[in-house]
Amino acid sequence: MKLGYARVSTEAQDNAAQLAALQQAGCRRIYEEKASGGRWDRPELQRLIEQLRDGDTLVVWKLDRLSRSLKDVLILMERIEQAGACFHSLTEAIDTSSPGGRMMMQMVGAFAEFERAMLRERTRHGLTTARNAGRVGGRRPKLTSQQQQEIARLVKSGEHSAADAARLFNVHPSTITRLLSKLRQEK
Repeated sequence: MKLGYARVSTEAQDNAAQLAALQQAGCRRIYEEKASGGRWDRPELQRLIEQLRDGDTLVVWKLDRLSRSLKDVLILMERIEQAGACFHSLTEAIDTSSPGGRMMMQMVGAFAEFERAMLRERTRHGLTTARNAGRVGGRRPKLTSQQQQEIARLVKSGEHSAADAARLFNVHPSTITRLLSKLRQEK
C-alpha cells in the first residue's frame, strides 16, 4: 500500500499541490502536517512510520518534505527499511524499491557522511585556532570567583545549606553541587 506524507512549515502555507501529486501517485492514505522540517517531533510522521508494514511505500512529493536534515532523512530511511517498506520521492525520482533507487540513497548517505566528517574537521580547526588566540569556548560561568568563594564559605561554615546558597545566588542547586565538588577535588 502507498502511504503519502505532506508537510508545510506554517499555517499560512498550502499543501494542495502536494496532496494532488500524492493522490495522483496512488496513495491510499495521506498524512498531513504543519510543522517545520527541522523539528523531530512531528506526530503525523511518527504515526505514518509506525503504520508502515512489509511491502508498503512511503511517498513524498519532494525529499525536503520528509526532513530538512540529511541526518534525519537517513535515520527515517533506516526506520522505513526496518519496517520492510520502500520510499519514493516524486520530484527527485528516488524509489528505493529499485536497485537504482537504493544506490541513490546510499550515495546520498555517503555524501552525508563526508559532509559530517568535513564539518567535524572544520569545527576542530576553528576551536584550535580560537584556543591559540586565547579565546575559551563554552558558556560563561554564572558565578564570579568571588561569589564561588562566598558560597564555599557559607556552606562550609554551616551558615547556609547548598540549597539555600542556590536560592540566595539565584542559580540551580546542581550548580552549587558541581562547584562544591570541584572545590573538594582541588584540595
